[in-house]
Amino acid sequence: MPMWFDLVIILLFITLSYTALCAASPLGACRKCGGWGTQVRVSRLSGRLKRGRSCRRCDGYGQRFRIGRRLYNAVARLHRDAAR
Repeated sequence: MPMWFDLVIILLFITLSYTALCAASPLGACRKCGGWGTQVRVSRLSGRLKRGRSCRRCDGYGQRFRIGRRLYNAVARLHRDAAR
């Protein structure tokens, strides 16, 4: 078998795996706050962790849509609007 055939099979497997992940679990943890919903900061005086403000990226929910799910939603919205 040619080497490019193996590469195509591996890329197809990775794509299908990511598609299954986006279908099963469309939400992932926010990268900025780590899924906590707030930005934790260290106090200058005591050195203890203090709760910061709500995360701006996820609006304090701690979860965001995965990139694949955003693409699927955009394509589905285009198809739905074009079918009207």
